[in-house]
Amino acid sequence: MFALACWLMAIGAWQTTPTASSQSPTAIYEVYAIRYAVLPDFSVAGLVAGADGQRKIDIAMMVWLIRGGGRNVLVDTGFYRPQFFKSWKVRDFVRPDDAVAHAGPRSQDITDVILSHAHWDHADGADLFPKAQIWIQKDEYRYYTSDAWQPGGNHGGIDPDDVQMLVGFNTAGRLHLVDGDQEILPGIRVYTGGRHTYASQYVSVPTRSGTIVLASDNMYLYENLEKHTPIAQTFDTASNLKAQDRMKEIAGDPKRVVPAHDPAVMTRFPQVTPGVVRLD
Repeated sequence: MFALACWLMAIGAWQTTPTASSQSPTAIYEVYAIRYAVLPDFSVAGLVAGADGQRKIDIAMMVWLIRGGGRNVLVDTGFYRPQFFKSWKVRDFVRPDDAVAHAGPRSQDITDVILSHAHWDHADGADLFPKAQIWIQKDEYRYYTSDAWQPGGNHGGIDPDDVQMLVGFNTAGRLHLVDGDQEILPGIRVYTGGRHTYASQYVSVPTRSGTIVLASDNMYLYENLEKHTPIAQTFDTASNLKAQDRMKEIAGDPKRVVPAHDPAVMTRFPQVTPGVVRLD
């Protein structure tokens, strides 16, 4: 029985995720986009459904820092393991924990990591932040630690080392499994529906200038939103478009919806230091 209980905990069959009280006072946060690498000559057709296959851009690889209320919250963590540099042409790389330090917090100062999804370029660096509590959708975790690897499953973009890392966070008591749309920290909410992966999520944050939505890969580029075009890699195009509409509604202004990989993020907002811009 004890062995069965340990196995159930490891695969996430038990959820021990406290969410923020709806009566918690709303904090006002600072939000930063931090570029840690560039993938040059990336096909826009791999980002925007139906785009010209000849178009190429140098996409920004970013993580997002939320500061306030005594917390340093990181949305996504980038990548750093050697296997990814063998598969991808990477330019201007700074290890994600070092890139975050350029914005202020050291790796041990990060209190929370919100993983939008389990893809290698968003989840791989989570173990660089040793004191952080990790927040991921329950269905995302359960799928990619089990059914995705069975016949008929889909584990494209998921690295086995990262799966083992996530299970390790769970057995160590650091993993919070979120069940759908929730306020997980005071004022900070996550939402599902983008369907970039099995149960990808995006994040809303209250700031001095209004609510900012960090779309992550649920919206790759500004072009997706401006042309109302789904991302090229999604489980459900209709759901992805509905999520984009919801992002605009949540933010109240499309300018406050921030895409995952658009290099224009680095020029549309004030620079704090090279590779870091303030979004609020």
